This record gives sequence, C-alpha cells and structure tokens, in this order.
Amino acid sequence: MSIIAQHGEIFIILACLFGFFMAWGVGANDVANAMGTSVGSRAITIKQAIIIAVIFEFLGAWLAGGEVTNTIRKGIIDPEMLQEDPQLLVYGMLAALLAAATWLLIASMKGWPVSTTHSIVGAIVGFSVAGLGASAVDWGAVGQIAASWIVSPLLAGTIAFTLFKSVQHLIFEANDPFAAAKRYVPMYVFLVGFAVTMVTLTKGLKHVGLDLGFGASLLLSILAGLLVSALGGFMERRVQASSRKTDQFGFSGVERVFGVLMIFTACAMAFAHGSNDVANAVGPLAAVISVVQTGGEIEAAALVPWWVLVLGGGGIVVGLVTYGRKVIATVGTGITELTPSRGFAATLAAAVTVVLASGTGLPISTTHTLVGAVLGVGLARGMAALNLRVIGTIAMSWLITLPAGAGLAILFFFTFKGMFG
Repeated sequence: MSIIAQHGEIFIILACLFGFFMAWGVGANDVANAMGTSVGSRAITIKQAIIIAVIFEFLGAWLAGGEVTNTIRKGIIDPEMLQEDPQLLVYGMLAALLAAATWLLIASMKGWPVSTTHSIVGAIVGFSVAGLGASAVDWGAVGQIAASWIVSPLLAGTIAFTLFKSVQHLIFEANDPFAAAKRYVPMYVFLVGFAVTMVTLTKGLKHVGLDLGFGASLLLSILAGLLVSALGGFMERRVQASSRKTDQFGFSGVERVFGVLMIFTACAMAFAHGSNDVANAVGPLAAVISVVQTGGEIEAAALVPWWVLVLGGGGIVVGLVTYGRKVIATVGTGITELTPSRGFAATLAAAVTVVLASGTGLPISTTHTLVGAVLGVGLARGMAALNLRVIGTIAMSWLITLPAGAGLAILFFFTFKGMFG
C-alpha cells in the first residue's frame, strides 16, 4: 500500500490547516498593504477598511483566484521528476505552506510589509532543490516570476506617477479646483470599474462556469465602469466646497472628493489582491488534494475545488481582522505623507498592475506593487517627500524573505519525510 493511500486523509487535513495558516498570514501582512493607503490618507477608518477587505478580498479570491493558482501549483517544479515519488510533492507542498506562513507571522509581528508571493515561491524552490536537486526546478518559470517582481513596482510606480501628475494638472492647477474635481473624478471612477471588471471577466471566472468571449467582456466592463462612475458621481455631489488650504497643493473640498473616490479604489485593490494572492495559500493546498485524490497522479489537470478558494478567502479575512493593523501603519504613514488624492493614484495604479498580472497568471507581489506605487506618488513631489529610512527597512525585509522561506521549507520538508517516509 502506497504512503499516499495510507496517509491520504492526514495529508489533506494537514494541507487544509497549513493552507488556512498561510491564508491567515496573507491577511495579516498583505491585505494591510492593500488597505494601507486608504487608512493612511484618512479617507477611511481602520474599521471601514476591514469591512471593505472582508467583502472584496473574499470575492476576489473566490471569483478570480483560479488562474494564478495554477502557476503556483504546477508551474514551478518539473512534474516529470516526481512521477516515481509523488509523496515528495505532498511533503514539499506541506513544508512550503508551513514555512511561508511561519515567516509571515514573524514579519507581521515586526510590522514589515513583506511579499507573501516571495515567501511561498522561495519555499517551493527551497524544498525542490533540497529534496529533488536543482534540476527539478523550472528555472525559466522562476525567472519569469522573479522578473515580474522588478517589473511590477516599476510599472505601478510609473502608472501612479502619471496618474498623480494628471490629477495635479487637470484638477489642482485649474482655476476652480473643486469644480474641476467634480468634473473629472467620475472619469477616474470609470477607470477603476472598467479595469477590475475586464480582467475578472476575461480571466477569472472559468472555474465558476462563466467563460465569456473578449467582446462580451469588453461590453460588460464598459457598462460596469459607467455604473460605478454614476454611483461615484452621486456620492461626490454630497461633498461641499471648502476654501481652507490643507497642504501646498489644494483645497480640503477637493481632497474630500478624492476621499469618496478612495472608497472605490480600496474595493478595487482588495478585489485585485484577493484574486492574485489567494493562490499563495491555496496553490500548494490544491496540489496536495489533487495528488491524494488521484492516488499519486502528478499531472492530473485538477480544477481548484471551490471550497479550497473559500477556505483561502476565509483565512485571509481572519488574518486581517486579528493582526492587520501593524503593517497598515507602515505602508499608510511610513513611506510618504499621503492625502486622499495621492493615495488614490497609488492604489489605482497598484490595482491595475495586480489585476493585469492576475489575468496573465503571473504571481506578482502585491506588496512590491503597492510600495512601488506609493514611491511613484512620493517622487511626483520630489525626493524630499520620501522617508528613506523606512524604505531601507522595507527593502531589507524583502531581501531576507526568499532565503527565509527556502531555509524553513528545507527544515520542514525533512521533518515530514522523516515522520511519514
């Protein structure tokens, strides 16, 4: 009787427990990044941020989380190497989940915004090299993922810089900034609705049985954008003008209009984050379930079961509610001073970047993307606006993450191998 048949139920129970722990870590560390700009710019309170995140993170994970999960599940290791010993994949994925979750717990306690994607990819590479040898790792796939870690902050930073400059030009430099804000803000709200709907429809909904063509998706996305834009327009009508200057750029009434807009970008960011980062928790979990249920088949094309995405979404929510505050403080107030207009530009840029990556199946780091976007907004105001000491600490925690994930995974891999092997 094979080890997988003998201990199958134990493996699935452990995978669910570790998957939930990992999702908890994603919630405690990463969701804080998604919400940090909104809370830091005082557009919404911590309580409101948690309510928004609970709803939209869960929806993003459940509706659009399937595509990236496949990359994490079977894009990193060469399946051929595991045909003779499928239980090694089970030990490895369990070790990767536990290792990444442990590192996220440490980072969240310190208030470091680290990358959950780095943590899990580092852990998977670590156990592969230790247990199967360096040739088992698909270094091409790892290279692609690593490249996305550099590209995503640059892309998000550039989009944020451009967005904030457009806001400055169209609104803050206008003769009547408040009237200009009321005129142009619905256009920015449209962008939020369109971008998120487009990628959700084109890439995310296959596993719930909805597979629309490009044309239908485009039409529905434009409609969703217009709908969200109308809602934004209705909400901003209730904002009154005020000529009291809040900073050297503009008027508090204008910033209050952007405060309304931040509610939409916070929802978009939470959705985008749920769709991309739930894979970090449920990708390895899906791999274990697939191997156990097929009796050791590695290449079995298993769809991620719906309840696995629900488990991941639930874990993310619990993590945010119990431990999210520390990292929110670092991202929201540590890097640069944020007002609603700056926070909006950063969050929309990050959401667009993450949603694009989700659509192409690249597991990018939401953390790197958002920090890149906040830096872009800071740079639009000159180097003096940035807190270089905080940025240095964040960079250091990013560098440690890969080796920390890999080292812990190797340790846990040999522990599981000893226990069951």
